[in-house]
Parts: sequence; structure tokens; C-alpha cells
Amino acid sequence: MTTTAPITSPTTTPGDPSEAVLDNPRWSSLTGAHAHLAEGNALVRRYPADVSPFAAVRSWDDPDVWDAVVDLVGPGGQFPTPPASVPLPPGWERLALHEGVQLVDTDRLETRPDDDAVVLGADDVPDMLALVERSRPGPFLPRTYLMGRYVGVRRGGRLVAMAGERLQPDGWTEISAVTTDPDHRGQGFATRLVLDVAHHVRERGARPMLHAAGDNATAIRLYEHLGFRLRARTAFGAVRAPLASPRA
Repeated sequence: MTTTAPITSPTTTPGDPSEAVLDNPRWSSLTGAHAHLAEGNALVRRYPADVSPFAAVRSWDDPDVWDAVVDLVGPGGQFPTPPASVPLPPGWERLALHEGVQLVDTDRLETRPDDDAVVLGADDVPDMLALVERSRPGPFLPRTYLMGRYVGVRRGGRLVAMAGERLQPDGWTEISAVTTDPDHRGQGFATRLVLDVAHHVRERGARPMLHAAGDNATAIRLYEHLGFRLRARTAFGAVRAPLASPRA
């Protein structure tokens, strides 16, 4: 499972104009709701290493953006890949490029709070990390819980399922870390927690959205069945900066 963030490609389904912010959701989040967590400057920002591997640029069209990325990650450092249509400068290496999807809510999504869902915080981090180790949903780090509200289900005192909020672009909140212990799958925990998280997102006046790997047909079917709509086909991966700064 890659540890870099999804990026939206130009392949989108027309929707409400308010969805335009989702073309660069990480940047909107890092300059908005999560500005207090951000490291970087006016051109490039990232989350602290123990919060999230996500990073973003204001625009790949800015002529200074590549130097700004090197300033942030250092020579030889890695950064989430730009769209495949963006050419890499000399010395940069594209490490991987994988397909993903971005989905947004619709009027068909009927959210509801779940009585079994318990709010998770700092004291629950060891259990959250242990669940992630067993179920491998994707990147989840010791302080990822700071990105939003996380909830879980316990059975016999053990955390067996969770979901939560990750990116928070203007007017939206991404549902993420949807995962269930392999020994407790098939009981509907993922559906219940997604609907609980989405319910609280809407209560705050935002709209829920999410990302999924393009080859995760099971998850995509579940989200579409619940009432999410495919908005964009995305790509995720990483590029590596030159070992020596181009300005050296």
C-alpha cells in the first residue's frame, strides 16, 4: 500500500461548482482547516511526518514550485506525484503512479449516528495503530487522529473497526481509515461507521467525500450503494527530487 496521497486528475464528472475545490483537496485543507498543522510556505505545504504523509502544491504551473518542493523535502526527498500530464524537470524520478477514484456524497446518502460508535482520541492511539497493522487500510500514523473526528467499535474491549475524518478542503470533509479487523468482517461495521462519520460531517455544515484505490472494486461498490457518486479518476504515487539541488 502506498504512503502517498491521492491527487485529482482532470478526468472529472461535471457537478456542483462548489466541487472545484476538490481538484486540489490537500492544498485547500493545508491552507484552511489544517493550516495549524501545516509545514511549508506559500507554494508548497505538508503535514508533520507523524500526522500524515500528505503534501500539496498551490499550482504545478508556478515556475518556482519545483525549487520550493526541494526546499521542503530536501535533495533526494520524496513528494506526492503531480498528474501524469505534468512533465518532471531534469533529475526528478517518478517512483510510482497508481489509479484511484474520488467520490462525493449525493442526496441518496442517508446518514445516521451509530450508538456503538465511540469517539477515539490520544488514549486510543495504541489500539488504533494495532488495528491498522492487522487490517492495512493505508497510512495511519501516531498523530493522524488530530486531523478530525475518529470513531470505532469495540468488542470485548478490543477495537475491531474504525473510520474517521482526514482532509478537510473548504466545505468538505474526507472520510478515511475505514477498516475492520479481519476476524470481524461481514458484520456491517464499515457501513455503519461511514454513515456515522458522514452524519457528523453534515451536522457541521460540510459535505462528506472520500478516496479509494481504483482497483478496490468492493469498496467502490459499497460507497456507490450508500449514495456516493464517482466524481473523478485520480492518481497517486511519488516522485523523488534530485540528489543535488538544481540550484547548487
